[in-house]
Amino acid sequence: MSETRVLPSVPVRAAAAPVLGPLGLFTVLLGAALPLIDFFIVNVALPTIEHDLAAGPALLELVVAGYGLSYAVLLVLGGRLGDMYGRRRLFLVGMAAFGLTSLACGLAPDAWTLVGARVAQGAAAALMLPQVLATIQSATAGSRRARAMGLYGATAGLSMVAGQILGGVLVAADIAGTGWRAIFLVNVPVVLIGLVLAVRSVPKTRAANPAPVDIPGTLLLTVALLTLLAPLTEGRAAGWPLWTWIALAIFPIAAVAFYRVERSADRRGRTPLVPPSLFALDSLRRGLALVLPFSIGFGGFMFVIAVALQQGLGMGAIAAGLALVPMALAFFWASLMGPKLVVRYGTRIVTAGALLQGLGIAVLVLTVWRGWPHLGFWELLPGVALAGFGQGLQLPVIFRIVLSEVPMERAGVGSGVMVTTQQSALALGVATLGSLFLSLAASGGMRQALTVTLLVQLAMIALTALLSLRLPRTLS
Repeated sequence: MSETRVLPSVPVRAAAAPVLGPLGLFTVLLGAALPLIDFFIVNVALPTIEHDLAAGPALLELVVAGYGLSYAVLLVLGGRLGDMYGRRRLFLVGMAAFGLTSLACGLAPDAWTLVGARVAQGAAAALMLPQVLATIQSATAGSRRARAMGLYGATAGLSMVAGQILGGVLVAADIAGTGWRAIFLVNVPVVLIGLVLAVRSVPKTRAANPAPVDIPGTLLLTVALLTLLAPLTEGRAAGWPLWTWIALAIFPIAAVAFYRVERSADRRGRTPLVPPSLFALDSLRRGLALVLPFSIGFGGFMFVIAVALQQGLGMGAIAAGLALVPMALAFFWASLMGPKLVVRYGTRIVTAGALLQGLGIAVLVLTVWRGWPHLGFWELLPGVALAGFGQGLQLPVIFRIVLSEVPMERAGVGSGVMVTTQQSALALGVATLGSLFLSLAASGGMRQALTVTLLVQLAMIALTALLSLRLPRTLS
């Protein structure tokens, strides 16, 4: 009898769960930072790209939109592939591909080659990024997971701000005469370091029962996202031709078809690309509702403020980047405080963050209206720092809420859905708030355009605050 009591304990002890250590966490966060930095880093380099490659406005839009579109439409598929073939393997493949496509961008001889390389770079990012959150979900637990998610949120927010800062520095530095090419070439050594670290420190994880790729669902989701994002990002530069309106008309049809196909597959016992049953999770559904307005406002703000500082106030690329440093530092500080604050105050910290962010934007509105065009670093500091602090209290906690109830075997799918929502919302923010700002600037001047756009963002923040009141008070 004593032997039969001892033997069952052996396999239990042998089945050790994968553990993501500090070096592994640093490595996957490096992989999370690269795609987000590259989404924003190109904005400040567009004037020099236009001059060097003789690219018109439409091609410049494609340099930005091509990356964002391929990135957004392939993220859920990237998460599914990680579940199937192993997250570390897909992370390594995605990171290696990101380095190669970054090299292709940096060496592009003409605008169309650059556009193609950017599309491929976005696809590589879509393979790499979902593995980050899926690895965190499956290789951490308890307070370690909360801390890791806080660091992920800090990395995400900091990367989006740092992208424009770093872009300005690299273009102005003109390292070895590379000019704008340095914003892409700098990725190559970083990727090489990341690959070495990943092999040594990132644990192997995968879904216990991976499902095959849902081809109809993948195609329909691609059509739905393309018909929404492509016309909104390209329409203004192209003069809103007929194809943009046709695409927008197709979008709701494709979206409904995607939902019905996925629901049918779910009911038949198959595993769709985005299982509708996943949205039965209250935390995921309510968290994604917060990701949308937050990211639309964030994406639009980053684009608009970059244009306003450089074209409206005449700042150089470096000065415009430095004006955002207080936002980045405040964001990082607040996001590190988040896990402890959530333990004490629960999810109401998201509401408090939205209120602080709204106060910061309101301060910016008053600053712009009263002081334009005589504004500099010190005049802008209170508003951008307060807004950044409020954003830092929200984003990591929202990410944690979205994934808090997702089963481990669906970690890749859940991560892909969340990041797709975030990426699509960032692109929507650039397209909608950016178009509003540029249209108003052409007709009524830069001060009026920036003021109105900031007020629209303030309305998005108010919506985030109201939606946050529906969250459960505590978070596991």
